[in-house]
Amino acid sequence: MSRITQKIIRKAANTRFVQSAIADKADLSLFKERPNPRAMAGIVAIGISYIIGWPAVALLGIISIHLEKPLIAIIGGPLTYGLSHLVFILGMYLAGADYTRIFFRWATRKFMEKRMGNLDENSNRKSGNPKS
Repeated sequence: MSRITQKIIRKAANTRFVQSAIADKADLSLFKERPNPRAMAGIVAIGISYIIGWPAVALLGIISIHLEKPLIAIIGGPLTYGLSHLVFILGMYLAGADYTRIFFRWATRKFMEKRMGNLDENSNRKSGNPKS
């Protein structure tokens, strides 16, 4: 592991977010519980955004070819795709905050525990001391 990477990992390990994730032993236990209505609405909105994303744009393209009206795809495609992004953002707003925070705390804990372990192993190899 390069010195720059080691320095970044040590700096990140000193942040409050990383320290609390490790100290609290952040896990994914919330994902075992049934989501609340707001989270369900967000998940549904995310699903709808995928449906009105590329499939709707492709459908508009097919329709514009069939009707020989290219403006349907030229104007409707980007508008439909933009709408799908707005619906996705709404879904993330409704469902994402709690679940995203929990997932990132868990992922941070796992990543940093592994990387900080690698830092210890690298420093022990360089100093010649066996890992205790």
